[in-house]
Amino acid sequence: MPPSTPLREAHPAERAAGIDHYVSDADGIGGRLRESPEDFRVRELEAFEPEPLGADPGSYPELVVRVTLRDWDTNDFARRISDALQISRERVSWAGTKDKRAVTTQLFTLREVDPDDLPEIRGAEIEPLGRAGRGLSFGDLAGNAFEIRVAETVPEAPERVADAVSDLRAFGGDGGKATVSGPDGIDAAAVGVPNYFGQQRFGSRRPVTHRVGLAVVREDFREAVRLYAGNPAETEPDDTRAARDRVDAAFDTDGDWEACLDAIPGKLRFERSMVHRLAERGVAPDAPPDGEDWRHALEAVPSNLQRLFVNAAQSFLFNRIVSERLRRGLPFDRPVAGDVVCFADGDAPDELYAPDTDRLQRVDEDRVSVVTRHCERGRAFVTAPLVGTETELGDGEPGEIEREILAAAGVEPGDFALPGEFDSSGTRRAILLRSDLDVTFDDGDPRFAFALPSGSYATVLLREFTKSGPLDL
Repeated sequence: MPPSTPLREAHPAERAAGIDHYVSDADGIGGRLRESPEDFRVRELEAFEPEPLGADPGSYPELVVRVTLRDWDTNDFARRISDALQISRERVSWAGTKDKRAVTTQLFTLREVDPDDLPEIRGAEIEPLGRAGRGLSFGDLAGNAFEIRVAETVPEAPERVADAVSDLRAFGGDGGKATVSGPDGIDAAAVGVPNYFGQQRFGSRRPVTHRVGLAVVREDFREAVRLYAGNPAETEPDDTRAARDRVDAAFDTDGDWEACLDAIPGKLRFERSMVHRLAERGVAPDAPPDGEDWRHALEAVPSNLQRLFVNAAQSFLFNRIVSERLRRGLPFDRPVAGDVVCFADGDAPDELYAPDTDRLQRVDEDRVSVVTRHCERGRAFVTAPLVGTETELGDGEPGEIEREILAAAGVEPGDFALPGEFDSSGTRRAILLRSDLDVTFDDGDPRFAFALPSGSYATVLLREFTKSGPLDL
């Protein structure tokens, strides 16, 4: 059944990433994020228990430290501390990469490092916690707690925030109204939004990674290279656009890859690496699109970026499926016949509504009411696919949506059986992102406090309040 009122349309850049609408019809508060690093605070919710600091370093060679960073990119800090300790960068590990323009608190492990050797680094507070037998990995991150101030909002921000919270409570299954309790804050309970992949997944200024990934899934490696190395965006600097125009010309006409290398600035190092491989092999621009030469050029980028191309394609298709479910008015907080649900992660921190997508169950007509009760109690979540070779699509109307979106993109699960790092078996992801939201006001500007499971995006929640474009978030 379609929604009773038309949905507010998303920003054009969001629609290019598969995000078609807002849930809340409340007017936006506008404003800006990250006026200072202190306006964007992130604290990891840790799922990693170290041994005491006095544990035997032979059995527990990893020093576990909690680090609070101000205005530091995670990768840059890892290089800085490894240089200060005079150790390989490979001996520094962490669970989640954080944004630079922020104050972030997270764990690192430092292999074969003594607490007394920890350096002093500007903008970093380093606290030794204990020892561990292995380094941190992404699976050790349960989620993140956020405290985010939106600066320079409209004077009507308190009322607009309250209206949006009421809409999001209803969408998440709570149904209560938010009430403005004066200038100090808003009383709110659990809110819900579609669990979209945020714009960062696709590139905020040049959203192209999912398009590259879709070309890979179709085994059109020629188009994948062209989209990444050519294909200029209006938001790029003049020299970058000119270089990409030259690459497009080589694809369209002359195949002069050496001229492209002369045009591509050094800052586009991955693009240069791709085109260099084309020049080395003298690849003709009309060579078969699924040919090994084009794939060889695409594989000039690091393996994690190769995986990201396909992951972004999966994320885009997920966003499109979720948007179509929203357009049709199907519920997000409870199942309909044909849905696939997952159950809650019993080991997650108390702050989180955390799904465990390793525990899945199909919902037939006879079980809708039983599974609905589980969803109401936060014990189960409706899912949609991140499509891969092992994906089994839903039934009923949810399955119809999934098949229509895949057909429109010209892909099917078996297409993800790909060479090298591009291969993916797929998984499923909860379609509803729920959180307990607290809002206070700081000189008239709202400060949002909430926690999200790993892999979910704070901007997906904040966009419902700001109604701004992705570059403003």
